[in-house]
Amino acid sequence: MDHMEKYPEIRWLGQMGFLLKTEKTTVCIDYFASPHKDRQVQPPVPAGELSGIDAFLGTHDHLDHIDHEAWKIWAVNNPEAKFVFPRKVTAAVLADGIDPAKAVGVNAGESVTVGDMTIHAIAAAHEFLDRDPETGEYPYLQYIIETGGIRIHHAGDTVRYEGMLPAIKAFGKIHVQLLPINGRDGKRWRRGFLGNMTFQEAADLAGEVGPDLVIPGHWDMFAENSADPEEFADYLDAKYPHIKCRIPSL
Repeated sequence: MDHMEKYPEIRWLGQMGFLLKTEKTTVCIDYFASPHKDRQVQPPVPAGELSGIDAFLGTHDHLDHIDHEAWKIWAVNNPEAKFVFPRKVTAAVLADGIDPAKAVGVNAGESVTVGDMTIHAIAAAHEFLDRDPETGEYPYLQYIIETGGIRIHHAGDTVRYEGMLPAIKAFGKIHVQLLPINGRDGKRWRRGFLGNMTFQEAADLAGEVGPDLVIPGHWDMFAENSADPEEFADYLDAKYPHIKCRIPSL
C-alpha cells in the first residue's frame, strides 16, 4: 500500500475481532475474548488484560461479536471507553453494566466520532436484513472506520444484499476491507448458524470495491463454521491480482 505511515495499526484478534490503533485512538471491534468449550483458538489477550481502549465496537449481538462477559470486564477496566453497538440491542448492552453515558447505540446511516476515528454504520444482512418495521433499526451492522483520510471497512457478519455495494462506495475510496468468508449452507442453518458471504462472494465484493488490502476473517473459531483462507486468497489473486490479501495470524 502507498503511504503506509498513514495507515492505522491493524491487529487481528480471531474470528472478526480486530484492534485498530492510531497514535491517538485505539478501538476494538467484535473481540470474542471469553472461554468457550468449542473454541479452536484461544483469545490472544485475556479480557482482563485489555486496557487503554477508547471504544469497543460490536456489530451485532452474537457471542463472538458482542461478548457480554468480556464487555462487563471492559466496562470496569476501561471506564472512559465508549461502547458502540446496534441501537436495537441497547437493553442487552446496558444489562452488562455499561454506563449509559458511554453506551452509543447507532443505526445504519449514523456515525460516531471517537478520538481521531469516525465510525460510520451501514446495514448488514446476517442471512437477512431483519429491519424492524416499526423503528427502522437493524440488528446487524457493518462499520466503516475513517481516520486520517484512510477508510477501513469492517463487514461484521453479512451476505450481499441489494444496495450494499452503493452504501459502501458512497464513502469514497475504501483502503482496507475486513471480510467474513465462512459462507453458509443447509447443515449450518439447521444447527442455528446464520450465514455470511462465501469466500467467492467476499472476493467478488472486494473486486468491486477495490481496496488496497483485504484481510479475511470468520474462518478460524469454530470447527463446524469455518473456511480455508487460502482458498479465498487464491481466488482473489486469480480474479483481482491488483488487490493484496493478508491472511492474519494470532
